[in-house]
Amino acid sequence: MDSTKLLKKYNVAAPRYTSYPTVPYWKVDKFSTGQWLNSLIKSYATNKEDGISIYIHLPFCESLCTYCGCNTRITKNHGVEIPYITALIKEWAMYCKVLGEKPKIKELHLGGGTPTFFSPQNLKYLITAIIGEDNDAIACSFEGHPDNTTTAHLQVLYQLGFKRLSLGIQDFDSKVQLMINRFQTPEQVAHITKEARELGYDSINFDLIYGLPGQTLKGLKQTIMEVINMWPERIAFYSYAHVPWMKPGQRHYAEKDIPQGNEKFALYQIGKDLLLSAGYHEIGMDHFALQKDSLFKASENQELHRNFMGYTDQHTKILIGLGVSSISDCETAFAQNNKTLEGYVAQINNDSFAVEKGHLLSDMDLIISKHISNLMCKDFTYFNTEIPLLIKQRLMPLVADRLVQITGRQVGVTEIGKSFLRNVCMAFDEHLWERQPETNLFSNTV
Repeated sequence: MDSTKLLKKYNVAAPRYTSYPTVPYWKVDKFSTGQWLNSLIKSYATNKEDGISIYIHLPFCESLCTYCGCNTRITKNHGVEIPYITALIKEWAMYCKVLGEKPKIKELHLGGGTPTFFSPQNLKYLITAIIGEDNDAIACSFEGHPDNTTTAHLQVLYQLGFKRLSLGIQDFDSKVQLMINRFQTPEQVAHITKEARELGYDSINFDLIYGLPGQTLKGLKQTIMEVINMWPERIAFYSYAHVPWMKPGQRHYAEKDIPQGNEKFALYQIGKDLLLSAGYHEIGMDHFALQKDSLFKASENQELHRNFMGYTDQHTKILIGLGVSSISDCETAFAQNNKTLEGYVAQINNDSFAVEKGHLLSDMDLIISKHISNLMCKDFTYFNTEIPLLIKQRLMPLVADRLVQITGRQVGVTEIGKSFLRNVCMAFDEHLWERQPETNLFSNTV
């Protein structure tokens, strides 16, 4: 079957599998904040020497990017910075108290929103309070908007140990930028990239999206050629997730403006082909990296890890998410903070954890989670006993289409199958098969 027919056949709604079970299938009625903290304490006692990861959600943006599916707060009032930072620092102190010490930190990421909405001075105040100033052993990264990431941002964060920068590009086509209300020029991005490299940043990522409203083959090709000329170490090339039932901002353009079917498949194919021919290597799902980058090396060494922050070369069993809507993971339990800014800040200021919901993983959840993680990070998984008949049956159509190979007790993803990782993982997803969604929950795979 040719690639276009495969893309059309397997273009179904599916989770992105940053966790298993995925958030819509969490058993929130069997969960409490106390159970989360007990699970965290138990996991930390076993894994403390390995260190933890921290994700800090900084939700503020000065304007709404209409394509965006993140938890954001739109404002031009920068007076919101300090009150929010104060809550983040207090939440971290609460976790340190529960764990009985300040944990060893292996990885920290600032996401958003727009982290560079915050002034360099306020970011320094936040980072110093969370992890101190001697951070050479910590893999620190942040997301920046090309329109407001300044030299001072780059300098201050580099001095605090940040060596990785991710810039949200999406598309340089002016028509697309107008429709998604996000503006930056190649010149701006090239300038920031050059400055970051001169300072010493050793890994720069560009986010690109295919399937955006108004996007064309010619425009996307031009964008990718501009990006290749800047030679970022990593590129995330995502499918636009059209979820207007969750993000009303996506109703600012009509369905007819969004590439569909063969048109969207062609955007994906030309983007992938250009990146591969330029010397980038496909890493896991939606990611590409140069050979010199640590993400590529982790993939080659089968040390790639995936969590709620996406792919990383740092493997920790504990991720603590700070801030509104952030998700934490201690391997045996998940917890998500209050999704409203006011609710989150009020709970923290009231000396209460802002956990809104979560899930305690069953023994079966842990087994399936391992298999899905293997598929997403290593392109194969192995069973200690015979592959369950139900999973084998679900995989048969993918075997017939040469997306996976079954060899004894091993399930391997083929080169073609790498473009259909979400579909492969669905065959293992017992929660999804037990309870098919009756309403829209996920975006399509392509």
